[in-house]
Amino acid sequence: MAATQGQVSQFDYYWQQQGEWVEEPNQRRGGESGVQRLDDGNGHLLYAKRQVGHIYRSLLHPFGRPTVLRELDALNSFEQLGVRVPRIVFAGAERDAEHQWRALLVSEALDGFVDLDTWHAQGAREHYPQVLHERMLKDLADNLARMHLGHWQHGCLYGKHVFVKVSGEGEQARAEVALLDLEKCRRRISCQRAAYNDLRQLRRHSSFNEAEWQTLLYFYERAFGSAVKGLG
Repeated sequence: MAATQGQVSQFDYYWQQQGEWVEEPNQRRGGESGVQRLDDGNGHLLYAKRQVGHIYRSLLHPFGRPTVLRELDALNSFEQLGVRVPRIVFAGAERDAEHQWRALLVSEALDGFVDLDTWHAQGAREHYPQVLHERMLKDLADNLARMHLGHWQHGCLYGKHVFVKVSGEGEQARAEVALLDLEKCRRRISCQRAAYNDLRQLRRHSSFNEAEWQTLLYFYERAFGSAVKGLG
């Protein structure tokens, strides 16, 4: 998909693209936000988060800033920390003629990945050997520890935002984990507080059974340590 067409800006070019709604626009934060699936014209799948008037306010941005830009900040930081996230194709925001924010975040699809809850629902526990599940849990724990040691809190760490990809067969199979939907991410002064809040949230909103949860905590403790006290 070309970045520009004639005199059309890169923002306008992507804004004009239309595809199937993966997440229908939700009305919140004084505006709306939704996600569409796009084709880049070369057979590659993209996801475009489209927002109108969907902002957050902070001490740095008392008059409001599109949440897409906060998500972009997190994505860039996560890549530097070694946390697996989707690759960004384009991101930007501008005001329309009525001075309302429009914002876009276009990313590549995570080929071969499926969300954790769907993975479990499709029979992963029966299909894959125990060693593969342990590798998945260790990769998740390592990604979370890197995020938290960087003082980032995901803020919406549900099973549906943890994605898993399996490659290889049998005992040699490998599992990779990626994190999505960083819209509510924020920096915390205390990395322990970021860890505590995220892990408590993941415990409540994921399909892990008790044994899997304890294994995840074991790997997390090895990567981080005291942040998980009291979460067992």
